[in-house]
Amino acid sequence: MLAEAAGIDKVILICGYTDLRCGIDGLAQQIGTKYNINPFQKNVLFLFCGRRNDRIKGLVWEGTGFLLLYKRLEAGRFSWPRDSEEAAQLSSEQYRLLMEGINPLQPLISEINATNSLCII
Repeated sequence: MLAEAAGIDKVILICGYTDLRCGIDGLAQQIGTKYNINPFQKNVLFLFCGRRNDRIKGLVWEGTGFLLLYKRLEAGRFSWPRDSEEAAQLSSEQYRLLMEGINPLQPLISEINATNSLCII
């Protein structure tokens, strides 16, 4: 579900570090107070990452209640933007990059392969 983001209209990435011990109320409060964003926007996925880059939390208001998502990778790490304490809206392509382990806000373009498509590392 998290990899496809089915039914999600918008994805907002919370940059920097988040204390993942927070539950629904703590994350929703952080969205509202620290970032001045309404957490009750229907079908908007807010993504958070703690100091360990192998797990993330997602929060979605479904209209009747919040859905809290938690993903822990068995191998590898998420490439999470840490240099900012801001929230960034992701396009569907940026969201795909994030789920593949690439920093969606600053992807590194390394080379053009034989089919003339960009290789992002």
